Amino acid sequence: MASEPLVSIENLTVQFRTDRGWATATESVSFDIGDGDCLGVVGESGSGKSVTALSILRLHARGTSRFNSGTIRYDGRDLLRASERDMRAIRGRDIAMVFQDPMSSLNPVLTICDQISETLMLHRGLSRIEARKRAIELLDLVRIADAARRVDEYPHRFSGGMRQRVMIAIAIACRPRLLIADEPTTALDVTIQAQILELLRDLRTELNMAVMLISHDLGVIAEFARRVVVMYAGRVVEDAPVDVLFRKAMHPYTEGLMASMPALDGPVRRLYSIPGRIPDINEQVAGCRFSPRCGHAEAVCLTAMPDLVPVSPDHRVRCAPRTRTTGAG
Repeated sequence: MASEPLVSIENLTVQFRTDRGWATATESVSFDIGDGDCLGVVGESGSGKSVTALSILRLHARGTSRFNSGTIRYDGRDLLRASERDMRAIRGRDIAMVFQDPMSSLNPVLTICDQISETLMLHRGLSRIEARKRAIELLDLVRIADAARRVDEYPHRFSGGMRQRVMIAIAIACRPRLLIADEPTTALDVTIQAQILELLRDLRTELNMAVMLISHDLGVIAEFARRVVVMYAGRVVEDAPVDVLFRKAMHPYTEGLMASMPALDGPVRRLYSIPGRIPDINEQVAGCRFSPRCGHAEAVCLTAMPDLVPVSPDHRVRCAPRTRTTGAG
């Protein structure tokens, strides 16, 4: 019997208040994250990747957002219905997050030591002296040289890549079971990107934690993840192991993303661009939301939203023509 997933998201629908009423940012999102696993979530801007990640920790602004339906289960509890006190205990201790922009994520008026120590004193009950010692150890762990000296410096003394390492140190301070990394290599040069990904890979193995890696870069996902969820316009459109997805992508959107990647071998070719644009959050699209941009759209695609159905035991796709072809839908 398969073990229970660490986090299970089922039929998650998140809405935000706008001048035109409540707009749906994610709709019926469902996927699991296994204990110690690495899940990649990919899609262009506006696909709902970050909204889903922030929902796990319930970090959306109150009053302007709501969970219209769904559950997010962690350790037998539904996080969407947990008390705020319980969520404060979970954030940073059991589930931690590395945010997109390392240049603005740190407090500029607090030392690195203060910012790492805060989590350790809150969740682990360490004294200030004990927390400082642990902060130095964490900076060593994320490969910041001369950690004993640099721990007392302010963020402006650190480069973008170094700040991202500090953010990772804060996130792993309490050895969380799940680390959510939201575009952790954004705004970093290629060399630093590779170093950050290598660091995350090593930390995942060393700390035996699950990682949810969010990215719009399929190359990053291919290098890091073991399973991939592809999102488009607030919905999961494909879910498969990384090797299966890159060998046999089935949803037309996933195929378009693959075709838009530059090839390092073979003849030089013009990069493919998916026509059209992702629909606005307030825009109503009948049927499949990708159908206006899809070269495989049929009449049924314009009127009915296809279900996310299995085409094999570990591969799901939301595409009526493709699932009929394989005999799964």
